[in-house]
Amino acid sequence: MKIGKGISIAIVAVMLVGAWATAALAKNEVKTVSESADVLSQIMQIPEKGIPPVLLRDARAIAIIPGVIKGAFIVGGRHGTGVISVRGEDGNWSDPLFVSLTGGSVGWQIGGSSTDLILVFKSLRSVEALLKGRFTLGADAAVAAGPVGRNASAASDVMLKSEILSYSRSRGLFAGVSLEGAALLMDHDANSAFYEKNLLPADILAGKGKKTDKGAKRLQELLDQYSKMK
Repeated sequence: MKIGKGISIAIVAVMLVGAWATAALAKNEVKTVSESADVLSQIMQIPEKGIPPVLLRDARAIAIIPGVIKGAFIVGGRHGTGVISVRGEDGNWSDPLFVSLTGGSVGWQIGGSSTDLILVFKSLRSVEALLKGRFTLGADAAVAAGPVGRNASAASDVMLKSEILSYSRSRGLFAGVSLEGAALLMDHDANSAFYEKNLLPADILAGKGKKTDKGAKRLQELLDQYSKMK
């Protein structure tokens, strides 16, 4: 009898721990979405140094990865988590899908930094490849440091040849950045934690997440605002 009671208590304890862990993960994802909205807002307010409005008007998706940590001691590396929002045929921006970025570099370097990253997807093909799984920047799609400023030309060679344009902000400076070789992939665990159910990326894009979150709504509103700028 005592053994049965002990097993029951253990089962309840495991369930409580699981529920607590899920809630904790969800809080982390809520924070990520909120920070992503902050990054976009702050970058677009940089006088004459933000992402050119013409790029956002034509963008098929925007990925924002706040606080990517880069550390180095002979062999360097970077890692971060963030979100991507995809633009539908109706022009509306999707609920956030969670992604992670991992990349490395080799060289004589010592130091560390935290950097905010934004990726502007010009091609729907690139978005579809990312949704299917692991996606390597520069291998699965051409990526280049994006131009800044309202007057940046949309006809430059870099912008015509690249499917993805990348930007970074570190220590107050904002500019295009090279991310060749970095791996971008869907974070299914984060999606499950945030939406509190297992959903495929296609389900989230179809609006089946039914998540009411202030940060996600603000991010969509900002994307809508900036993608309509002239």
